[in-house]
Amino acid sequence: MRIAVDAMGGDRAPGAVIEGALLAQKELGIEVLLVGQKDVVETELARRSSSPTCLPIIPASQAVAMDESPSAALKKKDSSMKVAFELLKRGEVQAFVSAGNSGAMMATGMFVLGNLPHVERPAILVVVPTLTHAAVIIDAGATVDCKPRHLLQFALMGSIYAESVLGTPRPRVGVLSNGEEEGKGNDLTRAASEQIAATALNFIGYVEGRDICGGNIDVVVCDGFTGNVTLKTMEGVAHFTVAVLKDAFQKNTLSRLGYLLSRKALREAFARLDHTEYGGALLLGLDGVAIIAHGGSSPKEIKNAIRVAGEAVSHDVNRRITEVLEELSHQAGDKFPGKIWRRIRSKIETAGEKNAVEEEERKGKGDEKD
Repeated sequence: MRIAVDAMGGDRAPGAVIEGALLAQKELGIEVLLVGQKDVVETELARRSSSPTCLPIIPASQAVAMDESPSAALKKKDSSMKVAFELLKRGEVQAFVSAGNSGAMMATGMFVLGNLPHVERPAILVVVPTLTHAAVIIDAGATVDCKPRHLLQFALMGSIYAESVLGTPRPRVGVLSNGEEEGKGNDLTRAASEQIAATALNFIGYVEGRDICGGNIDVVVCDGFTGNVTLKTMEGVAHFTVAVLKDAFQKNTLSRLGYLLSRKALREAFARLDHTEYGGALLLGLDGVAIIAHGGSSPKEIKNAIRVAGEAVSHDVNRRITEVLEELSHQAGDKFPGKIWRRIRSKIETAGEKNAVEEEERKGKGDEKD
């Protein structure tokens, strides 16, 4: 497996990126290619490795700034981001990881790779911890303005990832809303819920923000705006919780003693809250495996983002998504996707018949009045 890494992407690039790539090659056994400005990367690599030729360097003369607009990034023909995506498109690498500008990452990926067949919008999938297992949030920021059918596709893609990579049997899918009752939400969530409920997915209805980490949901579906705000809020709360606990254990001698007695359990708890353990976010829906790492990624985060990329490749997630949506689009077959389509079609037809009956009743009442 060969994975390209954007050496110029991120607030701490190229140093932290190169360190993370070295860790990944050493600990994960994955062949990593660094893409970036050759002289700069060579200098940084020589500082951090006794064997500076251990990571191949693919030259790219330009870098995409963290505050650069996606349209401006697309104009850079030889950016590290674009060169890496082209490597992926040609099949010279199996995945691409970048801690760079996420908007530019999505725009460049769509321009170079395009979407998977039948995928209308890409979605960012993020793995988050719960009390019992790992769950996913999709979309966490790729598509801000969504239609109900986009959320349906997100639900399908998220369910496939949870089952294939996380090993969750028959993942429980919920739509993120402001309440669990059917009447809650907005036009988007209500319409999306109807469409997802008509499929063979294990749909449990609306879920609230407080339910995400409770362990009773596996795939949380939402538009990119809601998902991004939710994710950033969760990260902030996790940092706040860790800071408060550290402060509490440093107050006096007794509290320090309490820490010493419970430090093993606390370290395990802190590790579960540490977002760096979960690697980057998968940009699902592109015709290739692309990972968006946090802009301020440490070497550990870069290493784990490379691990996540390797897992997506190993489990062939994109092929499974393509197969499901292909069968769904052809409206045929007795397999799981065929059942999904038949139930969706049945729901639509039933709704149409109901509307027709109601219209006839209204006309009848009007005739009686005349």
